[in-house]
Amino acid sequence: MIRTGRADLAFDGIRTEFGLRSSFPAAVLAEAEAAVSRSAGDRPDLTSIPLVTIDPPGAKDLDQALCLEKTASGFVVHYAIADLGLFVTPGGALDLEVRQRGQTIYLPDGNVPLHPTVLSEGAASLLPGVVRPAVLWTFTCSADGVPTSVEVRRALVRSQAQFDYESVQKTFDAGNPHPSVAALAEFGPLRRALARKRGAVELQLPEQEIESNGEGWKLVTRPRADVDAWNAEISLMTGMAAASLMLEARVGILRTLPDPDASAVSALRKSAAALKVPWPADVSPGAFLAGLDASTPEAMALFTDATRLLRGAGYSAFNGSVPEVTTHAGVAAPYTHVTAPLRRLVDRFATEVCLAVSGGQELPAWLAEALPQLPSLMGASDSLASKVERASLDLVEAWVLAGRVGQEFDAVVLRSGDHEAEIFIANPPILAKCAGKRLPEAERLRVRLTEADPATRQVRFERA
Repeated sequence: MIRTGRADLAFDGIRTEFGLRSSFPAAVLAEAEAAVSRSAGDRPDLTSIPLVTIDPPGAKDLDQALCLEKTASGFVVHYAIADLGLFVTPGGALDLEVRQRGQTIYLPDGNVPLHPTVLSEGAASLLPGVVRPAVLWTFTCSADGVPTSVEVRRALVRSQAQFDYESVQKTFDAGNPHPSVAALAEFGPLRRALARKRGAVELQLPEQEIESNGEGWKLVTRPRADVDAWNAEISLMTGMAAASLMLEARVGILRTLPDPDASAVSALRKSAAALKVPWPADVSPGAFLAGLDASTPEAMALFTDATRLLRGAGYSAFNGSVPEVTTHAGVAAPYTHVTAPLRRLVDRFATEVCLAVSGGQELPAWLAEALPQLPSLMGASDSLASKVERASLDLVEAWVLAGRVGQEFDAVVLRSGDHEAEIFIANPPILAKCAGKRLPEAERLRVRLTEADPATRQVRFERA
């Protein structure tokens, strides 16, 4: 556990180290305040659609609201996305500021928002019980979950309720889900089956989270509930539909990831053979990984090895000619980001492309000029967010283990190298380095803590 005072000081240190600014310049705040009262214009009133949101507990920056309908021939999915395009003036002080930020950065004691909270947690957020401007995606889908028609338009919407993943999962487990999401239990698995058929790659590694316990901070791992996976499929479907619109119009920005090269797949097959995990020759890497029991040490080791399949992610902007790489290997389809504009810069621009294309309009000059800048802006922002997340986890790991040097723990070897191995300790949940040459992957072993230094954020073990 970390005492609150020390934790706050330490996370402030991370903010300083990475140049994170929670506050906004006066001109940006003034522009955001003025935008709150901006007219939504002439758009259809679709507040009768019984939308609901599903987010982490206590979230206020609500990007998406959802309503699924089961029909005689399949499904209708309504997916409302916060309309940041209404509030951000191209080239204005707010626009320039959020381009520098790129995305919301999350730390254990509070986030560093992309937009001023008067927008991200207020006027633009799809909070329950209030009318909000939104970009509404409507999918008519067949009985097997495949979209047969897609519509995207600006509208007025109203969320009926705000839920969190755990509470929604409990309603499904009890057999009484909210009517707006009841069809997720059928539609979600259909979409996941389609993803496996496409060859999508999903790595079910343990996810470390930092959680407050009232007095300080602790590390936890939170298993992914069915609702998490089903809800994610709606976002993925929307991103795939947006990418299809862009590719057909030959303009937009894609989230891309090259297909894994043969050597990476071969190395993963060798690891599977060494761990005595059967992998038929005609089964794709994605299908093979999807069939593993994530709770076993062999699966954990193979998921870690499989990270080499997902290297080279980036953004490809285009206007007039389609880029060489148009797909995302993890999704196994063309894909783009459009569902989190409150928290990620690129989504606002990608959404504006989709609205223009679907409306048969030319891209406005400001949007065409911005597209080529987005890959570098988002690349830098993604890198920063990843470093901040890792620094926060490293710090809490070191604090949790401080004073326990010399103690022994049960661990699983995830990946082995010439001089050290990556290990996972379940209690407390720690991903760390362990000294040792070529430790057998997936082996369960006892390790001894040799270093836990909050000042350097270093945690190291050796084989006991």
